[in-house]
Amino acid sequence: MGSYDIGKSDVCKWIRERYSPESTILDVGACDGKWRKLLPEYTMDAVEIFPHYAKRLEGYRNVFVMDVFELQYDWYDLVIFGDVIEHMTIERAQTVLEYAKQHCSDMIVAVPFCYEQGIVDGNIWQMHIQYDLTPVNFDERYPGFEKLFYLSPDYCYYHLAK
Repeated sequence: MGSYDIGKSDVCKWIRERYSPESTILDVGACDGKWRKLLPEYTMDAVEIFPHYAKRLEGYRNVFVMDVFELQYDWYDLVIFGDVIEHMTIERAQTVLEYAKQHCSDMIVAVPFCYEQGIVDGNIWQMHIQYDLTPVNFDERYPGFEKLFYLSPDYCYYHLAK
C-alpha cells in the first residue's frame, strides 16, 4: 500500500518551484517512500507508524517509527501528509495538523474523498476512520488550508492558506 500516484508530478513541480534542495521535508506516513523517490535532491525525514513498512524505507535522513501524534520536532520547511489524515480520528488529525502549522513553513495534505478502507496486509493503521471526507467537510474540519490541486471528485491536495 502507499499513497496514490494521482497528481504527484504536479506536486513535485510545485515543490521544486518554491523550495531549494537545501530545504527540509518531513514525510508523514512514508509507507513505501514514494515522496523520497520523487524528490531525491531534498533532505527528508520520515514518520511511519507500521514497523514493517519502516524497515524498507531508504534514503531518508531519519526514519521515526512512531505515531506522528507523539512526534515532537523543531522545524521543517515543508511537511507532507500524503494520504494520512483519513486514517486518524478528526480530533487527532486536527491536533497533528495544528502542531505542524506551528513547526513548518508550509504543509501539503493529500486526501481521498468518501473512500472506505479496512485493514490492509495486517496493518490496522491502513483503516480509514474518516472515510466520509468531502471537500466541504474537509474545509469545516481543517480550516486554514486551500486547494493546491483538485484532481477529481475523489482526491485533492491542500496546502496552508497564506
